[in-house]
Amino acid sequence: MRLAGKVALITGAGSGMGRAAAWLFAREGAKVAVVDINEASAQETAALIVREGGDAFAMRVDVSNSEDAHSMCDETVRRYGGLDIEYNNAGIEGEGGFLAQLSEEAFDRVISINLRGVWLGMKYALPHLIKRGGGAIINTASVAGMVGIKGAAAYCAAKAGVIALTRVGAIEYGRYKIRVNCICPGVIDTPMVGRVSDQGGVTSQANDRLSLLGRIGKPEEIARTALFLASDDAPFATGAPFVIDGGWIAR
Repeated sequence: MRLAGKVALITGAGSGMGRAAAWLFAREGAKVAVVDINEASAQETAALIVREGGDAFAMRVDVSNSEDAHSMCDETVRRYGGLDIEYNNAGIEGEGGFLAQLSEEAFDRVISINLRGVWLGMKYALPHLIKRGGGAIINTASVAGMVGIKGAAAYCAAKAGVIALTRVGAIEYGRYKIRVNCICPGVIDTPMVGRVSDQGGVTSQANDRLSLLGRIGKPEEIARTALFLASDDAPFATGAPFVIDGGWIAR
């Protein structure tokens, strides 16, 4: 098992890519802190892991709240004795709209969760990883942080910021044997993308324009990338955005 003896904290683990990663990490031997703003969903993920013989517990956390972010790291360490892997995956799609029409409140909410939430997660996890003698941080960015998407100014800005935070984290903490990478998914079959699709968003175009493979991605495909980055299979990978998008930005 690739994560035997490791402790992982995964935000946004109540559904979608986070749930898939929590399940996979547990199957590979990790003890998993399942974090989500939706407590019931987090409990469902943790219960799924426990039913299959894994070790997990659930926490309700608002990743944009400093006290919550601090507590999730401390509680994980209290329960499991340390922290080796943090996967900052929580995020929202936010309100769509052209730049001049987007409300300040809508912009601030997306930045608060999708960017500030990643920074807070890193801020409070890093001291624990240093004490552990090293570890891995994985952040969920997006191809939206690398290309422009009409009507998604806040989302694109936040995800570009996540890529920048990842690079800075890798530069600053490589000396402590901490690797920091991010995953840039394309269109993945998750509840969030489903909501965007229901509003006439990207998935209606995905098969034709946003993938070279004739389909959208699956959460477990992103989870496998996260497992690679969290494990000893990627000992020399740090500071990089890993694009898993079915070829969207290759066009």
